[in-house]
Amino acid sequence: MYDHIIIAVDGSDEARRAARRGLRLAQDFDATVDVLSVVEQKALRLTETSAEKAQLRERGEAALTEIEELASEIGHPVTTKLPEGKPAVRISEYADEQDADLIVVGRQGLTGLGRRLLGGVTERLLHRSDVPVLVISGEDNGDDVEAEYSRVLITTDGSENAEVAIPHGTAIAQHYGSDVHVLNVVDIQAAGGAFNAGGLEEEFLERLDARGQEAVDSVANKIQESAPDLPVETAVERTASFEGAAAGVREYIEENEIDLVVMGSHGRSNLKRQLLGSVASTVLRTVDIPVLVVKRSD
Repeated sequence: MYDHIIIAVDGSDEARRAARRGLRLAQDFDATVDVLSVVEQKALRLTETSAEKAQLRERGEAALTEIEELASEIGHPVTTKLPEGKPAVRISEYADEQDADLIVVGRQGLTGLGRRLLGGVTERLLHRSDVPVLVISGEDNGDDVEAEYSRVLITTDGSENAEVAIPHGTAIAQHYGSDVHVLNVVDIQAAGGAFNAGGLEEEFLERLDARGQEAVDSVANKIQESAPDLPVETAVERTASFEGAAAGVREYIEENEIDLVVMGSHGRSNLKRQLLGSVASTVLRTVDIPVLVVKRSD
């Protein structure tokens, strides 16, 4: 599943945590690793002297050196690159050029100007990249290189977008001997707006539950076809939160001590749709475990 992994770093604590997770994953899957630190084009344009430009490049080189040392400690070789440009664009382009299977990034990082970002490089990368992106949260215990994935959650809404997550969640669960959870969340607020502004009849909610059960059963059957020995648990949960389905996903993660979430996302044809506010984005912003986002090809 993962033969070539790209790890993007910027010298931040979050990037170091992501690199640790990415290196361990690469070691476990025997994957080659390229580590990128992009010298941001905008920051270069704001410099006025060659010394300032050199300082930006040195910052990137220092970030790469740090990960090289970490890789040496872990015992997994890496190749480092220091391209210039827009970080999300360069990372995405490089992953495509190298036919990479996975990109690993931190949830937050630093721009070349030292500004904190959440929806910046990581979110733009999620928009652009057709390569799956593993996002490591700032709260993740990245110092624990032996981190495991004992419980893997695959979310589904029954759509083709969601189905692309199945082989990735299955492969990781097989490799780590994980329990697989498959979850559908019934968003009562969204359903109420479409069905009845005055409230929902129980019969209608039961139909939504039944559709959710069909969706999780379909995913469970696909998992069992390719990995019959994997333990799979299905669940349909209702949420009345104004945060929508993401709130139900977060609650399920906390209650079941999930270690990794695998989610499908929309393809490039929907690029103009803001990821901000989508279920995947809200989950990414509000949970403190790794989230693997897989995009459906158009």
